[in-house]
Amino acid sequence: MQDLVKNVEQNGVVVAKLDDLFSWARLSSLWPMGFGLACCAIEFMDTLSGNFDMDRFGVFPRASPRQADVMIVAGTVTFKMAERIKRLYEQMPEPRYVISMGSCSNCGGPYWQYGYHVVKGVDRIIPVDVYIQGCPPRPESLIGAFIELQQKIKNESIINYQ
Repeated sequence: MQDLVKNVEQNGVVVAKLDDLFSWARLSSLWPMGFGLACCAIEFMDTLSGNFDMDRFGVFPRASPRQADVMIVAGTVTFKMAERIKRLYEQMPEPRYVISMGSCSNCGGPYWQYGYHVVKGVDRIIPVDVYIQGCPPRPESLIGAFIELQQKIKNESIINYQ
């Protein structure tokens, strides 16, 4: 980063690959869809509060799936909600990413064993990029998941993306 600042100060020009520029723009503006399924949604809301300042990562929750590029599945996924989650995922523009937040969305939590209505993990419905463990997971875990997602985006190539 220091070399980049020095280069701009000396030459006034930055030379970079277009792929690097696109990935920098994408990882600096992650917009999660603002919805929650259960108690993990409270931790999601807490993470977006002023105490943790997610704005510094470029994270701004969006109300519409057509404007969001990150889906955070926070809570227990029931079979009734599964088809709605899939529909929301399909309405998101490409490239799209999924963060599974909490034990219930990762593997069904304590409910799938005795409940006939709980899906054994959201990854049976949609592909998941980052898993967050815990019940409920701390806001710091969600911040860590966004950092991990940024590293994943940094290593992707948008030019060859279909």
